[in-house]
Order: sequence, then C-alpha cells, then structure tokens
Amino acid sequence: MEVLQLIVSGLANGCVYGLIALGFVLIYKATEQVNFAQGDMMMLGAFIALGLGNDAYLGIPFGLACVGAVLAMAAVGWSIERAVLRRLLGQPQIAVMILTIALGFLLRFVAGAIWGHDPLTFENPVAGTNVRLGALVVGLDEVTVIAVTVLLTVALFAFFGRTRLGIAMQASSQNQLAAYYMGIPVKRIHGLTWALAGATAAVAGILLASKGSIDPSTGFLGIKAFAAAVIGGFGSLPGALAGGLIVGLIEPFASRYVAAGYAQIVPYAVMLVVLVIRPHGILAQVHAKKV
Repeated sequence: MEVLQLIVSGLANGCVYGLIALGFVLIYKATEQVNFAQGDMMMLGAFIALGLGNDAYLGIPFGLACVGAVLAMAAVGWSIERAVLRRLLGQPQIAVMILTIALGFLLRFVAGAIWGHDPLTFENPVAGTNVRLGALVVGLDEVTVIAVTVLLTVALFAFFGRTRLGIAMQASSQNQLAAYYMGIPVKRIHGLTWALAGATAAVAGILLASKGSIDPSTGFLGIKAFAAAVIGGFGSLPGALAGGLIVGLIEPFASRYVAAGYAQIVPYAVMLVVLVIRPHGILAQVHAKKV
C-alpha cells in the first residue's frame, strides 16, 4: 500500500513537471530556442491565480481566477516573444539562453515585490479533501492534477493534429523557411507558441499551488522540468510528459529508499544515464536536415 501511495504522489508531481517540460519543448520545436524562464513563468502563473482568487487579494471565484491566470500568462508569453525574443532573431543561441535566464531572475523579483517571499497558499475547493479507493487514500488535489493533465494532453494532441493553426505550428517547427514560402506567418506562429507555452505554464502553476504553498523560488522547479524534457526527448511532446512522469515517480521512491543527502540528485543521475545511452532522449524525434 505504501508503494501505491508513493506512485500516486509521484504521478501528481510528475504531471506538473511534464507540463512545465511541455513548455520547453513547444518553444524549442517552434523556434529552436530554449526558454530557461519556463519554470518562473509557471511560478508567476500560480501567483496570478492566487492574487485573483484568494480572499486576501481580489477574491474572485476559483474558476474565474484560474481562467484569468491562464489568459494573463498567455499574454505574458506573447509579449516576451514580441518585445524581446523577436529582436534576437539571427543572434547566437547563447544570447537567447542568457536573456531567458535573466528574465527568470526578473520574474522572481516581480513576484517577490508584489506577493513577498514568504510561502503562500492558494485557496481552492480541493485542498484538504481525500478520496478513498479501497484501502488507498489519496488527496483530491492529486487526483485533480492527474485528471487535468490528461485532459490538457488530449486537448493539445487534438489541437496539433486536427486544427489548421496546430498543423501550421508543426510545419513551422519542422522547417521554418519552407513554412514561410508556403504562406505561413512564421513570426506570428512564434508569438502564438510562446503564448501557448505561457498558458501551459500557468496551468502547471495552478496545479502545483493547489497541492501546497508557493513562493518566488518555486520557479526553480523548472530545472527538474528541464531534466524531464531531456530524458523524454527535447523535441518530443509525448517525451516531455513521459520525462516528467519519470522524474516525478523517481523522487518519492528516492526520498523513501535512498539516503536523504542523495535523493535530490537521483533525477539528474538518470538524465546523465539517458544522455549516455540515448543522447536524443527516450522518445526522441530526430529529423535529418537536407542541405
């Protein structure tokens, strides 16, 4: 029974990591840029939902607070691409990396200036409620995290596979020049991709905040999500989710059965092993470029 409890907890955490990793992959596939501020966008989305929904702030209904946070982070993602990243087109990748790292520091400063640095709890209807499945008792917040992640995953796959915009995003990610010649507005697609990554980060932040307290340093979870994206395959959307689940499942078992001083490094050790055995990740999608 203890093993089942650890599995459920690991799946819930893994879903959050997977959603953050999904943001990494979305941006990388569309623009070949790595957004090291993705974890901090997740943190900011959680704080926006908290600021909208908690009684100590605006106190609007929970559902509206979540929708407002998702829309706000979509706008933030689009604005970052439009105002900052678009100006770096043609510049070395290291410039984009440094800029997004600096952006992460800026987002943490903004969150700390507005909401402070003490841990805060997002008031939500699922907190503190348990669900009994036979002898297994799990939190409703963990069940909600898993269910929302499954629904969002299905919606994203339907979006990329069934809609014209989703297909245009895929075309742009595979060959930007060919997509441009086919009449696809590549720059606009890039902006929409950043908006989608921001919205996904907000969902991850809301789910994380529903399970416990948050503070500006919560954005450092993006490091684990980056490891998850590498494990699953940095160019693969299914790989991002799979990598998140792997990291999420490793954590509780490592904390339970490995010495406390080493448990935190186990996910990164797994990442190193995967890089040695399968450098492109477990579910890598490698495309050869013709020149």
